[in-house]
Amino acid sequence: MRRIMRGAAALAIATAAVAAAGTGSAHANDQTAYGCPGGAVCIYAQNADYTKGHPTDIFYSYGAHNLSGEVGYHTVLNNQYGGAGATAQLCWSYNGGNCKITLEMNDHWYYDLTPVNSIVLNRP
Repeated sequence: MRRIMRGAAALAIATAAVAAAGTGSAHANDQTAYGCPGGAVCIYAQNADYTKGHPTDIFYSYGAHNLSGEVGYHTVLNNQYGGAGATAQLCWSYNGGNCKITLEMNDHWYYDLTPVNSIVLNRP
């Protein structure tokens, strides 16, 4: 619950920043996919069926997010919106370094996250 509240706070800050900059819509996309809110990138539990709609990690804000304790195979879903540049990257180093896999908008991967130490949400 705490992670969801932090995510909601991050979304509010990111939305306000986008609105202030005049670079996009100030409202969130309500297109939830498999439990992943519109505008977010979600990670699902190890070996879980993502179609059941219960992500364990939800990221809203652009930039790098360090991961901890993510081992084994997980589905990662990029449910961002706003154009072709709204990608997510899986990175082998912390703070968004050594990124090797890019997920386009509305894309998902079932991947071994053991070597992955961060995920980056890129602004469209």
